[in-house]
Amino acid sequence: MAKETAINGGLRARRLALASTISLVCLLPGLVLASEWLSDDTFNQITIDVQVELDARYAAAQSANELFPGATFAFGLPDGRVAKFTVGYSDLEKKLPMRSDSRMPSGSIGKTYVAAVAMSMVEDGLLQLDGRIGTWLGDEPWFARLPNGDSITLLHLLNHSSGIIDHVFDTDSQFQDYLTQQFDSDNAAGSIDPRELVRFVLDKEPLFPAGEGFHYTDTGYLLVGIIIEKATGSGYYEELTRRLLVPLNLRQTTPLDHRDIAGIAQGYAPESQRLFGLPYEVVDEGALVFDPSLEWTGGGLVTTSEDLVRWAVALFSSKAIARPYVDEMLNSIAKPEHYADEPGRNFGYGLGINVAHTRLGVAYHHGGFFPGYNSLLAYFPDVDIAVGMQINTDQSNLEEHFDALVKVIMGHVSRETSAVDRSH
Repeated sequence: MAKETAINGGLRARRLALASTISLVCLLPGLVLASEWLSDDTFNQITIDVQVELDARYAAAQSANELFPGATFAFGLPDGRVAKFTVGYSDLEKKLPMRSDSRMPSGSIGKTYVAAVAMSMVEDGLLQLDGRIGTWLGDEPWFARLPNGDSITLLHLLNHSSGIIDHVFDTDSQFQDYLTQQFDSDNAAGSIDPRELVRFVLDKEPLFPAGEGFHYTDTGYLLVGIIIEKATGSGYYEELTRRLLVPLNLRQTTPLDHRDIAGIAQGYAPESQRLFGLPYEVVDEGALVFDPSLEWTGGGLVTTSEDLVRWAVALFSSKAIARPYVDEMLNSIAKPEHYADEPGRNFGYGLGINVAHTRLGVAYHHGGFFPGYNSLLAYFPDVDIAVGMQINTDQSNLEEHFDALVKVIMGHVSRETSAVDRSH
């Protein structure tokens, strides 16, 4: 049990690090938007230098015996320019090179989509952020057993201030044991009902009164998914596709609701092998070896780094949902933190997105863990650049590699900014 607890705690720390923090590199202040002036020559030089850095980090990882099978990386601007990069292998045994269109589950980055769908429905008048969730969930037979159920609002679920624990990491070994049974059963390919996962938090003591704290919980986002379906009368993935994926032409992003995934890279899962008893390789003949519906609105998407940055650009330039609702996502912070150097600005977890104070200025970001894969997505509004990275293992130094690549990009941006300033 002690060993299991240590593994659980280590994976939780990695998951929360991906979800909540990025250490970011220094950049000169006073930048204008990169899309307004970044020259083609600079853009092209960035693409050369980023690939050189990515190749160097991959080579160093192999020498250090770091598990780094392969990765995709991309950065994009609101003017439509996107640069894509690859390194390593999508399948080590078959020696298949990683491709820019190799697809991987993006884990909790899917929460940015869930929140955007919910805000789109708020705009349509189908949902209310301050509405009590009993309006939609009160007829569920388990609702009376939901901690803080009578006082939780939709906003509380979206910014993790509901006081509900997380069924994945806060129920000792109950959830892990459940998954092990699922994987070992003859019905391992069967779909998992999210209500079956909600049961792990029922009758538990709330961590705090609703709205008076912060605790990251996938369970809250499963509840959001159920609410979306009740309010629309259609499936969450149908609403996601109709409201976001099709209008934004995100063709490489699809629901992670079945095992057969076109173009999926092999995932290597030492963390999940130890924790959940999964095989080390999570893809067999193009299909996941377990049913991914266990994630649903806790994440629930398979995508590419290119589509990740296109999504971030669309969201934060108000092409996905209207500006007031984007602002709501960024401003509705649970337990906001204030910084003296930027009076009045709040930082923390908003509605499906982290707002971080960094030496770059502000970053909007999210990370994602899924068995066999890790992903990171960040948007830097001070320079109008989106950056995304995916790696096909759940045990990696992804944050370090990501930061190094961002440093290359921002170094060029800083130099061009200085040149523009001198010309004036």
